[in-house]
Formats: sequence, structure tokens, C-alpha cells
Amino acid sequence: METTAGTGSAVRAGRREWLGLAVLALPTLLLSIDLSVLYLALPRLSADLGADSIQQLWITDVYGFVIASFLVTMGTLGDRIGRRRLLLVGGVAFAAASTLAAFSVSPEMLIVSRALMGLAGATLMPSTLALISTMFQDPKQQGTAISVWMSCFMGGMLLGPVLGGLLLDALWWGAVFLLAVPVMLVLLALGPVLLPEYRNPEAGRLDPASVVLSLAALFPLIYGLKEIAKYGLAVVPVLSLLAGVAFAVVFARRQNRLADPLLDMSLFKPRVLRVALLITILAGVMSGSFFLVTMYFQSVGGLTPFQTALWMLPQAVASIAAVLAAPALAQRIRPGTVLAGGLVLVVAGYLTVAAAATAQNLVLLVVGLVVSSVGAAPLGALGITLVFSTAPMEKMGSASSMTETTAEFGIALGVALMGTIGTAVYRGQVDPAAVPGLPADAATAVGDSVTDALTVAATLPAELAGAVTEAATTAFSGALAATTVVSAAIAAVLAVVAFRTLRHLPPTGQAAEEQAGDGEQAPEGAVPVAAVPGD
Repeated sequence: METTAGTGSAVRAGRREWLGLAVLALPTLLLSIDLSVLYLALPRLSADLGADSIQQLWITDVYGFVIASFLVTMGTLGDRIGRRRLLLVGGVAFAAASTLAAFSVSPEMLIVSRALMGLAGATLMPSTLALISTMFQDPKQQGTAISVWMSCFMGGMLLGPVLGGLLLDALWWGAVFLLAVPVMLVLLALGPVLLPEYRNPEAGRLDPASVVLSLAALFPLIYGLKEIAKYGLAVVPVLSLLAGVAFAVVFARRQNRLADPLLDMSLFKPRVLRVALLITILAGVMSGSFFLVTMYFQSVGGLTPFQTALWMLPQAVASIAAVLAAPALAQRIRPGTVLAGGLVLVVAGYLTVAAAATAQNLVLLVVGLVVSSVGAAPLGALGITLVFSTAPMEKMGSASSMTETTAEFGIALGVALMGTIGTAVYRGQVDPAAVPGLPADAATAVGDSVTDALTVAATLPAELAGAVTEAATTAFSGALAATTVVSAAIAAVLAVVAFRTLRHLPPTGQAAEEQAGDGEQAPEGAVPVAAVPGD
């Protein structure tokens, strides 16, 4: 596929582009699997390496910290040096870091390896999405391609625990990291053949001070939110959040002064893009309650992590099917209507989950998850499509990284917010004093969290254990119900916002016909430039 400088015309994608999309789907699937697969391997690798509780936290968290912090830098770097080049370099780095992680001999070595995996992952995520914008410029095809990309990401998150369980049953814990090696070998073999190269021929130099400021803003923000999610409000995470906000303000002011900013702040001018980012971040906030759902399956339902993953497979299948169906709907129905309708389904699904949690009915819980997942499916795919419709071609790397950073921030904020609400509700409802004969230290643990309560219950006599379990699971059921009701309220407000602010946008099919009728002019706000051949 070729892009003609100055005209904005583009041929429809052909077989090469669709094969290239399959290649891009591989690292996307791998990265999302890697975000979730570690939780099953953590107990075994911790015992093998002798990792203490603090080291375990860093082993699980440092990967996400580094990815979220470097997305903006790497997305902009891809616009400058070439998106395909950055993707292939990142593929080599990710495979090497994954191998290092698989054969780690100490907790410190694994933490460093996971950080390097995060750094490499930050080069892969925006590059894959930005290349899709280059390869698929027809609105209909682009919507389908984005949906395929999104379905791989969503499916990988839920496939991770299932695949991890199978690998851990047959092999050692390092096998979960070695998944990256064959995937990246395929990427390196087929990427240069099937993927086009694109870089902004007018991009200036990367500003080192802006890179430092972006890291100084994003890392403390993500760190503070994750710490609040784990331990509640405390001095250090709150100070971390304040520091992140302060550095973010300094970063934004510097970008407005630079001729070649790391992040072009003019990208935020179109209202459609601002609304799309708002939807992205609040969708992440809503999803924070799903963190409690996985805990609910294991604590109240008594399931293992692997069994929990199996119970959540219907949600995964429904999510993927709905994501793939979203572009067809958007071709016939206005995007604002599709998004608002999906959010109404999200409200219904979350309220069903709340009712199921109160009734402690796992089947009804799965039904609620399926309904909410179907409703949420258009949010990601159409949100990205809306961002692409306003961003210039030479800034697609920056726009992609901005979208993904917003999503990461929204998820972190959601986990922190829903975790705080859930903890408050649990502690307000559980009453250790109502269990006669419970030792003081056990009562403290029961009042702290459902996990601690069930751990204590396992050490108590049968009758006392049953009373503790009943009190803890009932309180946690109330906590899950409360968070999902909050999520439903957010979805309801967001449905109104999406409909009122995006109802003027035509269906993507109509937009494609109008674009073709006008000589395939670039979307409003886009500045077409020539695709630069790969070296």
C-alpha cells in the first residue's frame, strides 16, 4: 500500500496488509498474556528464588510501571526513527529480556529482567497500533483492523491464566516467559516482508529533558495509584501522586514552548479526541471492579486461579465477538449511538453482577460479566478509531501512545478507586466481634481483608472457621456489589456524554463514502505526508 504525499489518497488494503495485521497481532497477544500470566507462576517462582513479599510486589508491578511510563516516549520515537524499525528492535529486546527472566537465579535478577521487558514492551504497543493506521487508511477496513487488534489484546488478558496454568502443570515457572521467543522470531522473520515502514520526514530531534519529565510524571502517578489500590491512602503514595501531577504540569508547559515537542499538545484540540480519551480513561476506571471479581471467584466461590480463568472464559469469548462486531455496527449506526448503547448494556451487566454478588450466585455473576463485556466492547475499538480520525498521519505514533497511556492510567485509577471503595465497604460490614471465641489477633486479620480472614479460618476449629468464613464472604460480597454499582453509575453518566457529544458524527460507512466522493480527502485534522521507505 502506498500513501501519496499531499493528496491524502490511499488504496484499499490488500492481502499483504491483512497478513501484516496477523503479524502485528502476535506481539499484541503476547504482551497482554504477559500482563496476566505471572500471577499463577508467582508462588512457585517466589519459593524457588526465595523472594520476600516486597520483592514479589516488584516482580509483578515493575513490568506495568515501566510500560506505562515509557509509552509516550516510544510512540514519539517511532514517528521519528520509523515505526517498523522500532517494532523490530523492540521484538529483539523483548525476546532477550524474556529469556533472561526465564533463567533468573535471584529475585533481583528477575526484577531487572521484568523492567527490561517493560521497556521493550513500550516499544511494541504503540508501534503495532500506529502501523495499523498506516496500513489501513480506508475507514471501514481500519475499523475492522483495530477491532482485530483490540480482540487480541482483550483475549490475551483472559487467556494468560489458562495458558499459564497449562504450562505450569507441565514445565517450570520460566516457561511462561519463554513464550515470547518463538513469537518474536516470527515477527522478525515476517515483519520486514509484510509491514511497511513509516516515519515523519519533518520530525525534529528527541528532547531529552521532555523524556525525563514524562517519566517523572508518569511513573509516580502509576506508582501512587497502584500503592493506594494495595494499601489504601497513605502518605507516600499521595505524595507520589502530587509529585506526578506537578511534573506533568511542567512537562505540558515545556511541550507548548518547543518547536519539536515530545508530545504535540495540539493533538488535544479536537473535541472528538478529548471525548475519546475521556471514554478510554473512564472505561479503565469502570474495569477496576473486575479486579475484585477475580478475588470473589476464589474467596467466595472457593475456586483456584485456573478454575477462575475457566469460569471467565465466557466473558472472554463474548468480548472478542463483540469487539469484532463493533465496526459493522459503526458502519451503519452513528458511533455516538453505538457507544451510548453499549454503555447502557454495561450498566445492566454491572447491576446484574451486583445482584449476583449479594446472592452469591456464580452463574448469574458470569451472565452479568458477559453482558457488561459485550457492552464495553465498542469502547476500546471505536475510541481508537475516533482518535485516528483526528490525528495527523505523521503523529500517529504519538496519538497511539497517548491512547494507550490514557488506558493504562484509567485502569490503574480504577483499581485504586474500586479497591479503596471495596476495602471500606468490607471493613464497614464485617464484624469480627460477632464471632464468639475468636482470638484478638485473628479478629484483627478478619477485619482487614477477606484474604486474611480465609487464611485465619483455615487454622481454626471447624465451627469457628465456618463462622469466620461466613462473616468474611458476606462482607466481601457486599464490597463487590458496592463497587459494581459505582461502575454502573459511571457507565450511565458516560453513556449520556458519549451520545450528546458524538451524535453528530456520521456512521463510518457513510464517512468512507463521503471521503471517496471527495477524492479521498484526509479526515479533518489530518495532515497527510509521504510514507518513508524502510532502509
